[in-house]
Amino acid sequence: MNRRSLRTSALLLLTALSLSACVSFGGKPPPFLLTLDPDAAPPAGEARTASEAQALTILIPTAPQKLRTTRIPVQQDGASVAYVKDAQWVEAPQRLFQRLVSETVAARTNRVILDEGQYLTAPGEQLAGQLMEFGVDARTNEAVVVYQAMLVSAAGKSITQRRFEARERLGTIEAKPVGEALTRAANRVAADVSGWLAG
Repeated sequence: MNRRSLRTSALLLLTALSLSACVSFGGKPPPFLLTLDPDAAPPAGEARTASEAQALTILIPTAPQKLRTTRIPVQQDGASVAYVKDAQWVEAPQRLFQRLVSETVAARTNRVILDEGQYLTAPGEQLAGQLMEFGVDARTNEAVVVYQAMLVSAAGKSITQRRFEARERLGTIEAKPVGEALTRAANRVAADVSGWLAG
């Protein structure tokens, strides 16, 4: 092996070692769990009434396989995913995100908000969609939230789609700062969704 090959191999090894300190492919349970806190919440004790057409049911979004876990994915390149070391949500991120959007929309609009476990026969309009990204992009060192929303009318006769995205810069890929950055990004997306629904 020549000197140039040795230098390239050493550089690749150093890069892999530095990234392995931040991400994990497996291991013991984390010392704490993460959750999403909404920036806005509806006032306690407020009563709202709505007809079937005015109610809004916010469904738990679908998600790709890499998000069907309580761990936080780190997209290293176009083909490989690792997970943030010692970072874990209290429950699946799709459910946390759905609850955050519900709280935010209820706080920022006058809509009566339901989730799929609350309505009986009159769900009103339905907000469905896919949580496409909810993790870290190591290539840009950012926390990324991408939500493809789909609004279905109460009668089911029309469907409107819109894509929402928010990114937050990261100083380091560690559990606490990543959780905080994802919370900020998720709140920005939820606020944008609220504005869309209100308009």
